[in-house]
Amino acid sequence: MARIEKVDIRMVDLVPKVKRTDAIQSFVSQETPIVTITDSDGAVGTGYSYTIGTGGSSVMRLLADHLIPRIIGRDADCIEAIWHDLEFATHATTIGAITAIALAAIDTALWDLRAKKQALPLWKLAGGAKDRCPLYTTEGGWLHIETQALVDDALAAKAKGFNGSKVKIGKPHGSEDLARLEAVRAAVGDGYEIMTDANQGFRLDEAIRRAERLKAIDLAWIEEPMAADDIDGHTRLSASTATPIAVGESLYSIRHFREYMQKGACSIVQVDVGRIGGITPWLKVAHAAEAFDIPVCPHFLMELHVSLTCAVPNGKYVEYIPQLDEITGAKMAIVDGHALAPSEPGIGIDWDWEEVRRRSIPEFTATFTGEV
Repeated sequence: MARIEKVDIRMVDLVPKVKRTDAIQSFVSQETPIVTITDSDGAVGTGYSYTIGTGGSSVMRLLADHLIPRIIGRDADCIEAIWHDLEFATHATTIGAITAIALAAIDTALWDLRAKKQALPLWKLAGGAKDRCPLYTTEGGWLHIETQALVDDALAAKAKGFNGSKVKIGKPHGSEDLARLEAVRAAVGDGYEIMTDANQGFRLDEAIRRAERLKAIDLAWIEEPMAADDIDGHTRLSASTATPIAVGESLYSIRHFREYMQKGACSIVQVDVGRIGGITPWLKVAHAAEAFDIPVCPHFLMELHVSLTCAVPNGKYVEYIPQLDEITGAKMAIVDGHALAPSEPGIGIDWDWEEVRRRSIPEFTATFTGEV
């Protein structure tokens, strides 16, 4: 039995490569908590999570003051027990983003450690359903982008073999969204998927109205049309349209997903490792979705989600948004519009540790050993 002997934490702040805007916000900063766990055999695992610009300092304090001290000396292979113990220890702050982001960094590090010790890539350790998964791109579909640029980006992605493009919706009037999407559809043809994302920007009446207006586009889905905690609203919307409704990036509990699926409130699950609290609960959601015959198309974190999407049989798409290029060496492999599952043991991320250390914020850099 190998026990956790040392934990290093740090945070780097990454500026997105392109301007990212949606119906309710701009994504200008990616705070990235990183946790590295070393066990008594000398094996090392690294995990991470992210914010879109706020809350990173709170995540780091939660890790340092409340979570990391609880795992020193624990059996590193008891991932399920550790996850549940940490969740219970923070029950006063769950369920929510700050706690989930902190839990995700620890849990992902433990899975990386386990996979490396077993000499297996994560996608095989977690299931091994397939070795590649289709990609769709979001990076050229932000709300501020002009229509012709949307068209050009979608055509370029199609030429590379991508399976679809996501276009943000939520312009002041539905006619504006429709015009943008009609232009993309006319350019790419019927065989190319168009995804949309409202980022919780509508109320029920407007969501129903816009879904009806957009039905002729034959969308792959409408993502987060309303507030994520409005399960009843999503149920009513799903019943009113044939267009698939996607949820998940703003859900922080497996029970939230259960309610959505039980009530027929969604038909695409976009569970996010960084938001659900790690790989342990991510897999539970994915397997539950399989029982409901619902595909999983995870949100963001492509460098990690490629392995998990390939691990499960209902993993359908990986979302292309480069996140870690500035602090990694080898990048996610792409062939004919498909993301290839990493072959290296672990979660498959080639950290550039010199660059990580250079970018680490000193205030949030610490080492824990349990020694006084």
